[in-house]
Amino acid sequence: MFNQEKRTMTTERLILRPFELSDAKRVSDLCNNYNIYKSTLTLPYPYTIECAISWIEAHEENFINNMYYEFAITDKSTNELYGAIGLTNNQTNRNGEVGYWIGEEYWGKGYATEAAKAIIAFAFSEKHYHKVFARHFASNPGSGKVMQKCGMVEEGIFMQHIYKENKYDDLIHYGIINSED
Repeated sequence: MFNQEKRTMTTERLILRPFELSDAKRVSDLCNNYNIYKSTLTLPYPYTIECAISWIEAHEENFINNMYYEFAITDKSTNELYGAIGLTNNQTNRNGEVGYWIGEEYWGKGYATEAAKAIIAFAFSEKHYHKVFARHFASNPGSGKVMQKCGMVEEGIFMQHIYKENKYDDLIHYGIINSED
């Protein structure tokens, strides 16, 4: 459920909330990880605290202007930061792309799936999207499993579409249509 006033979403185990500048050190610590870098499209490596601050500072304006919604994935009881999830907003086509990263120490615990289900619900019920989509590298099948568990279906593969780490990788596209639309 989305709390408009606080701009938060609560799930069984998580709170998705806006990032704060005080999160920058933790974001830098989590993202300054080669295993996260190699499975994401846009994260730089190394990931400095300056990168984190710059990224966090852009969130408010993006949210207010309905361009991009970025949330910290945090533990409901301890407030520990596990990762991030974001959603683009293509108002013309009433769709958006969901993207996420989880700190490596938290992989395999279902946090990405739980957060992605919440952001899809936010997209459909709060923002009235017709469709949400996501992409993952073929070399990162775990991310594809997250998409499948959220009800997304594979829509296609862009063969050798991304050049990263001196090799080409396929980009696999998933999507889900708003059944209430």
